[in-house]
Amino acid sequence: MIRQRIHFFGNVQGVGFRYTTCSMARGFAVTGFVRNRSNGSVELAVEGESDEVERFLESLRERMGNHIDREETITEPASGTFGGFGIR
Repeated sequence: MIRQRIHFFGNVQGVGFRYTTCSMARGFAVTGFVRNRSNGSVELAVEGESDEVERFLESLRERMGNHIDREETITEPASGTFGGFGIR
């Protein structure tokens, strides 16, 4: 199990990014959250098996990639603290 914390930059606020991310996460075996940051980015924290996290992120990038200019990613061990996936 891994956790990836990703900050998405670009035109990612006000375009349904959080709602789409949350909706898509329900189709994968992942947990975590997505939230807007005051600097205009969107933060995503996602946990799950490495291959499942990667499949989820590939789908998200495919769906929302036209809004993303850049990403900053940190990979960590999973904490298991998330009970599901939600918007914060």
